[in-house]
Amino acid sequence: MLDLLVLAAVFVLYFLNTSRGLSDNQELWSDSAFPLLLVMSFWVLLSGRTRIYNISRNLTYILFVERIIIHFLLFIIGLVLIRKVSGNQFFGSELTWLSLYLFVFIFTLKSAVYFLIRYIRTMGVNHRNVMFLSENKSTQVLKKIIEDRKDFGYKIFNYNSSELDTENLVEFWKKNGIHTLFIPTENSFTNEMEDKMFKLAEANKVHISLIPSISKNNFFFYDLGYIQTQPILTQAKYPLDYYSNFFLKRTFDIIFSVLVLLLICSWLFPIIAILIKRNSKGPVFFVQKRYGFHEEVFNCIKFRTMVVNEDSTSKTTGVNDSRITKIGKFLRKTSLDEMPQFINVLKGEMSIVGPRPHMLAVDNYYKPKIGRYSLRSLVNPGITGLAQVNGLRGDAGNVEIEMNKRILADAFYIRNWSFTLDIVIILKTILLVIIGDKNAK
Repeated sequence: MLDLLVLAAVFVLYFLNTSRGLSDNQELWSDSAFPLLLVMSFWVLLSGRTRIYNISRNLTYILFVERIIIHFLLFIIGLVLIRKVSGNQFFGSELTWLSLYLFVFIFTLKSAVYFLIRYIRTMGVNHRNVMFLSENKSTQVLKKIIEDRKDFGYKIFNYNSSELDTENLVEFWKKNGIHTLFIPTENSFTNEMEDKMFKLAEANKVHISLIPSISKNNFFFYDLGYIQTQPILTQAKYPLDYYSNFFLKRTFDIIFSVLVLLLICSWLFPIIAILIKRNSKGPVFFVQKRYGFHEEVFNCIKFRTMVVNEDSTSKTTGVNDSRITKIGKFLRKTSLDEMPQFINVLKGEMSIVGPRPHMLAVDNYYKPKIGRYSLRSLVNPGITGLAQVNGLRGDAGNVEIEMNKRILADAFYIRNWSFTLDIVIILKTILLVIIGDKNAK
């Protein structure tokens, strides 16, 4: 592993820094060999917990970075504990700086490997052949994701499931080298047919992945648990249900918002206000009612980006919408129109990161259509979110499928929240503000 070579290099640098040469201090060399072996073993054992070497095809860069950061923090804590117990000079103060170099090098190395693998898969190399049996809205959304994300390295082979024949199915698997078979949980197969299909797949080394229905929310609200060997479904407890996590997030929201309002908004707001006033008639701010935590209605504040019109509270923004002003187009492209929402954050109505609040009419329309839609109200809405930094915004393309993808991203964020995830989303948002978001309308 390259990581272990880097660790060994850290040891050599430390050794050369504390002696004239390898031959001048054989005692220091022999005394430090065992601590190095201990450190390398600890690194390998820790990787089994943090899974930094387990890079699945659909692993996002955000979660990958989170794993690296957590791994390194735990590694440093381990080094400190080993130093306290052993008292060996190998774990002296010089190693603190070298640990920082180690983190930068490994972070850069692993990021390069991650994106190299993604690029190779985008070029059609190292792909995995998959197929779908039966089709519904759930499979349509997954197919769209796979087609959009070439870097996941999946190649879809179409099969006519209306005339399902086991012999033809097995022949199709072998001919096309099928690795994974996707089956929706809601399908027209009989229990006997499903059982036979599972046995055939197992015999032919074909992996089966079940696709839950996106029109139901049961699998989002429950976790699989066990009483001895008996599996049971228990009501899910999300990370922000714990007060310690909620307190950490709220504290960060307040500190970050105060700094932004004092250091940036204090001079930026007057400039934007003047530009808006000079560009079109009407107020500087646009206040619209949105659903917040537990579906409580609040006044969401934005810079006005459209000409004053009667449809602003009910009609969503379209591609090349004629209502958008010239300065409004720039504000939307850079997401600067959202800056006044830091005031909403200070008031406790919003968070820096979370599901984006939609218009009341949009929420009321999609709530009965998408079962897990109500999950979004379990946390405060955010100025930015996981869906937005992944390009899931606006009304382009198939609106129904795009909205389902957006809600899936929101549900993923709520179920997998961490402070590191918030930081990465904020950094990606800052990057989009600088370069402009092509999906902003």
